[in-house]
Amino acid sequence: MGTGDTGRIRVLHVDDEQSVVDIVSTFLEREGEGFAVETATSPGDALDRVDDVDCIVSDYEMPETNGIEFLEAVRETNPDVPFIFYTGTGSESVAGEAITAGATDYVQKGSGTDQYADLANRIEQAVTGGE
Repeated sequence: MGTGDTGRIRVLHVDDEQSVVDIVSTFLEREGEGFAVETATSPGDALDRVDDVDCIVSDYEMPETNGIEFLEAVRETNPDVPFIFYTGTGSESVAGEAITAGATDYVQKGSGTDQYADLANRIEQAVTGGE
């Protein structure tokens, strides 16, 4: 697993709230200068782009389909792309379901900007394997 031609980690962030994808992409690109973030506000819009990214970051609760269904659809065509849930829906059972379904990681949305540094670090670890 590597990065795109630009040497940057290509991230696809999927969340049904436009304001969330806007702020997260801004902070990720600022936090980790090696990130290029694309956004989508529905899993349907994102599915045709999953082959062109190094990591997917997705919300769990979305109206069109939930994050687990989106993850399962991604895994059918791209079983190896790192997939991180970044969600406000938090419980051990949701996290366990996500990992069991094949998610790489699960990050709880929080308050403050430290959450973006944590998310950026987890994306980098998932893509590079800690290199």
